[in-house]
Amino acid sequence: MPNFKLGRMASDIRRELADLIRELKDPRISKMLSVVKVDVSGDLSYATVYVSALEGFDATVESVKGLKSASGFLRRELGMRLKARKTPELRFIADDSIEKSAQISRIIDTFDK
Repeated sequence: MPNFKLGRMASDIRRELADLIRELKDPRISKMLSVVKVDVSGDLSYATVYVSALEGFDATVESVKGLKSASGFLRRELGMRLKARKTPELRFIADDSIEKSAQISRIIDTFDK
């Protein structure tokens, strides 16, 4: 049986985190950072957040360091915005999917010419 609450919570966290990341003033966090995916544990105590930067994987790794230091602030803000009984602990993981998709797009463009 699918658990719709987890999916709904993951999409809400993804939406709100994308908005909150824009407000952070940490210079380590890339301005072109996007939240790729959010996985929420079954008991809603942990949320694994996959982020990717357009500048490349090195910028993503540096941004994850900044996000880890701001995780307490982000968790508090999420709790206020979501009005949930339990706010999950955030774990940030660097993902290189945007960089790979840009590389694939460049390869396709070279074959079109």
